Amino acid sequence: MASKSKCDLIKEYARSEGDTGSVEVQVALLSDRIRQITEHLKVARKDFHSRSGLLKLIGRRRRLLRYIQRKDLGRYNELAKRVGV
Repeated sequence: MASKSKCDLIKEYARSEGDTGSVEVQVALLSDRIRQITEHLKVARKDFHSRSGLLKLIGRRRRLLRYIQRKDLGRYNELAKRVGV
């Protein structure tokens, strides 16, 4: 992920100025990495090491989404719609 696109994602999903660790930002960054690795795996089908890393990222994103769903359902619905989960 290019640092410019990472900064753009952080600015887009941040809840306040300087926010880099909120659930929204983390889920957006994970979703972007998941999309990139998924595209890579379409070309390199036998790259099992990347596939296992992809599964770890998906699990981490799933846990974060479950957390935000428990804490604030409105934020979860908005985040799921924006990220496309």
